[in-house]
Amino acid sequence: MTAAVIEKATPADIADLRQLYYAVYGPHYPTALGTDPAEMSRLIQDAYTLWLVARCPRTGALAGSAAIHGEPGSRIGRLEGLAVHPDQRGSGLAGQLTEALCAGTLNAGTLDSVYATVRTVSAGPQRVVARNGFRPMGILPNAVDLSSRESLALYARHSPGVLDRRVPVAEVPASLEPLLHTAGASLGISYADTRPTAAQPVPARPAAAPLEMIEAPAFVRRRFDAHFPDTGRWFYPLHTPNVLLTPGDGSFEVYAYLNRTGGYCALVAAHPDPAAAAGWLEPVTRTLTRAGAGYVEALVPLEHHAALSAFTAQGFIAGALYPAMRRDHDGFHDYAVMSRTTEHIDFRGVVVDPPLQPFLDSYVSAWASAHLPSREVAP
Repeated sequence: MTAAVIEKATPADIADLRQLYYAVYGPHYPTALGTDPAEMSRLIQDAYTLWLVARCPRTGALAGSAAIHGEPGSRIGRLEGLAVHPDQRGSGLAGQLTEALCAGTLNAGTLDSVYATVRTVSAGPQRVVARNGFRPMGILPNAVDLSSRESLALYARHSPGVLDRRVPVAEVPASLEPLLHTAGASLGISYADTRPTAAQPVPARPAAAPLEMIEAPAFVRRRFDAHFPDTGRWFYPLHTPNVLLTPGDGSFEVYAYLNRTGGYCALVAAHPDPAAAAGWLEPVTRTLTRAGAGYVEALVPLEHHAALSAFTAQGFIAGALYPAMRRDHDGFHDYAVMSRTTEHIDFRGVVVDPPLQPFLDSYVSAWASAHLPSREVAP
């Protein structure tokens, strides 16, 4: 198919879209975008989502689909749901859809950056986004459970000039230095003025107390909105918390998005502040693991040395960096993606394109430094 017809999706496409995603991903696709008719209808009509489909010009049959999803108050978008029917693979359709979406968002000036989490079972998805201006920013090991645990790669594309307006960061924990150098080389930016320093001590956790996990999405969202009316205090774009963790005395609340289908969780925010829960990261992670999250991640501002130190102390590893992720007046703040997986990591089935390889090497080195004992040579 050389001249596909690309147009906006409509609610009338939902049945065909579900068949398309099943044909591409089978029964294990973990997001509502390709499986839940009500959510699909909402996204298609959402003012902050651009959903495009590709049709065969001769028959009108649905051959491909992709969307960029945003949200109010944020100028970051997520490329998701990129699917091309197996009969049309190799036709260039994935690239056409991706470029059309970027033209309608980044080029139109409505977004500052768009990111994508890309499968690593083959190099094809990485090359599709790379050909459309996306650059690698890290690896997310064991990030999702499809038919088995898969690692994803993080890619992003920025609007012109955005990376030049990053807010400088004075220092970071020394364990992040290799990732900064790798990301800098990938994106053509410099962290030469960011000093690697020793990790800060983590507050001691009080006497052991059980954590309660509340799974009532509407209640959790109402309480979250009441505590965090300003996104600048939490900023985890495109993730709506659906669970709440708190000790019996209610001294803090941790908000998270738990996806049992995909077996992953994102820590979104802590109230009254992250420091209140810093010493509780281990029991928080353990509770979420028991609830079905084999992978837990947090998005941490690069300038928050204490928070980065706390996550590192509890076995989280910075596998990806997102420079210029959040706009703050005329500047942009960098974020690190800290992740922890309780399941065995097996990179033997991972296929990485050459630009992504340094990030995989950086993660393996960081994991070894964090989890393998240092060898001493006897005199």
